Amino acid sequence: METYNVAEDLIARNLPTRSGKIAFIDDAGRYTFGELAERVERFAGHLVAAGAVQESRIVLCLEDGIDFVTACLGAIWAGVVPVMINPLLTSADFAYLLDDSRAFAVVTSAGAWPAIAPVLDERRYLRHVVFSGEAPAGRIAFADALAAAEPLRQPAPTRADEPCLWQYSSGSTGRPKGTIHTHSAVSGLLDLYPRQILSLSEADTSFSAAKLFFGYGFGNGLVFPLGTGATAVLMAGRPTPAAVFERLRAHQPTIFYGVPTLYQSMLLAEDLPTADELRLRICTSAGEALPADIGERWKARFGIDILDGIGSTEMLHIFLSNRPGDVKYGTTGHPLHGIALRLLDESGSEVAAGEIGELHIKGATSASGYWARRDKTRETFLGEWTRSGDKFRQDADGRFVYCGRSDDMLKVSGIYVSPFEVESVLMTHPDVAEAAVVGWPDPAGLIKPKAYVVLARPCSGRDIAGELKEHVKSSLAPYKYPRWFDFVDALPKTATGKIERYKLRHQK
Repeated sequence: METYNVAEDLIARNLPTRSGKIAFIDDAGRYTFGELAERVERFAGHLVAAGAVQESRIVLCLEDGIDFVTACLGAIWAGVVPVMINPLLTSADFAYLLDDSRAFAVVTSAGAWPAIAPVLDERRYLRHVVFSGEAPAGRIAFADALAAAEPLRQPAPTRADEPCLWQYSSGSTGRPKGTIHTHSAVSGLLDLYPRQILSLSEADTSFSAAKLFFGYGFGNGLVFPLGTGATAVLMAGRPTPAAVFERLRAHQPTIFYGVPTLYQSMLLAEDLPTADELRLRICTSAGEALPADIGERWKARFGIDILDGIGSTEMLHIFLSNRPGDVKYGTTGHPLHGIALRLLDESGSEVAAGEIGELHIKGATSASGYWARRDKTRETFLGEWTRSGDKFRQDADGRFVYCGRSDDMLKVSGIYVSPFEVESVLMTHPDVAEAAVVGWPDPAGLIKPKAYVVLARPCSGRDIAGELKEHVKSSLAPYKYPRWFDFVDALPKTATGKIERYKLRHQK
């Protein structure tokens, strides 16, 4: 039977003509495509020597850097399935994910060590720990593992539709689910976003503030540059505005991948660069729908649009997006070529033009299912179609307009209200930095909108809640305005930047 290993593909396509070209720049140095290939083969050899067998699993609990790329591709090269998780989780989270995945090995680093170290010795399946950086006593350093390894020159004979990697869902509505992606799904990304939206080439340098452990960042920072010969900048720490500005100035990337909350924070920062300081040609956004006001202010500052798109863990990366030269803020644009979309009502019928429905996606990058969660797999993967859990409508031009997660939608006076629509209007007020809208019962038990707001500046001595109510009423139908306002220092968010509205709904 024909074999295909996506790690071999991503490495081999660069060696004939780009072996000496810089592939990755991280906080410690620069690495050519040729150097990466040697590192990958050595880590694959290390795993085999440590007892790895094909289809065994290894947890990657790492900050972004060359060791993450090496461990991920080295595992796939050896036929081992990397399971990529957020390194900023709690000890209880790490214990659950290590047990649920039945990983025989973990690669971790200093950022995660205080939380993950206490649970490592109690794991039933874990046999091997590798540490990126200066290793604690009794642990193997990643650099030492590479130096001592016999390189595995031939990749494992994997097949296109067998498991390649796992990514865990955020778990915002329950325990995180291990989402299984095949080799063919990973390679299928290359015909979508980097080619159709970015026109990415070896002349580009990219920088993703979104991290490698989840789908958006994994495509941005690993698959896309290797698939096209571009150079990628990786950053280990949190993507604060100051840290992002430092890398935009120092490395002059042509592509920047961000999320809405980061763009907003950058626009409010004192050290915001001027357009002349940077070399950007494209900026992208995903993870949460982009408020129109943020996109418009960014365009006014830098002269380039933010391309808003949506993806999901189940589809691995963006499948619906605005395009260069064809941006309409407040919409998520059109589906990528090769992607089919439909909007369904609660009965499973397609909605009429302009009506809100749940988005279903059909495309080659869909996951094969969830690990050991047959019930959830059946709910989400419907033959060739994948349920997104997101509500959309289409405008008169056929563009998709985000309305919110299915669980977040409100029914006010019997009519659906999109929390995102109300939040977007609130964000246009100069005193609002961030906003989240949820349903809240009035004294009669009827659901009405309630807003949680982070202010951009102090507003003492003013009836700011009254001003914001009138601001929303001036733009939207009267029944959509928030009846109550809570002013908070920060909104709860997932590691990928999504607002956790369910936490707000359950506040007392």
